[in-house]
Amino acid sequence: MAEPGQSRVLVICEGPAYGDERSYNGLRLADTLAKRDEVGCCGSCMDARGMADEHLVAGTRRSTMAELADWVLWADKTVTF
Repeated sequence: MAEPGQSRVLVICEGPAYGDERSYNGLRLADTLAKRDEVGCCGSCMDARGMADEHLVAGTRRSTMAELADWVLWADKTVTF
């Protein structure tokens, strides 16, 4: 949860996993923001790429569409890459 006076930011990366720097830059921003919170990774996207939970880096975890919906309602700002 954001501290008083801080914005709650949701970062959505929806570009291709390879061949485009947008997702990479979005993940870099999310990583910087995650120093305070965690990063949820789309379970469907992980499945489509054959990624198991053990492939995720520290501070990230498999997430769901329902959780994304909660985050959209929670966020003061949404950034899409």
